[in-house]
Amino acid sequence: MSEPTSTEKTTKPEGAPAEKAGKPKKANARDMLREAGRVKKAKPVKEPKAKKEKAPREEQVVFAFRLTKDQRDTIHTAAGPAKASQFVLAAALSAAAKQK
Repeated sequence: MSEPTSTEKTTKPEGAPAEKAGKPKKANARDMLREAGRVKKAKPVKEPKAKKEKAPREEQVVFAFRLTKDQRDTIHTAAGPAKASQFVLAAALSAAAKQK
């Protein structure tokens, strides 16, 4: 009799049982960790959100003041840390609005 080919070795004869009932399935390391609660299941992939269009910015210009050190320190004291520019801008715009 000739030797069976590779396809003949892997095919099961008809009527053969699919699996033996008493034989447990082999577990790999990932399955064991997942059962122990140490490996999280993969999260579904989210589709990226559409990017919002930014509103066009109004063109800006620079407006400068010349101050003495005492005047600068007074503004910084009144405005608080890191807010002197916003304070001076608000004060200048408020004074200009009153003149109209």
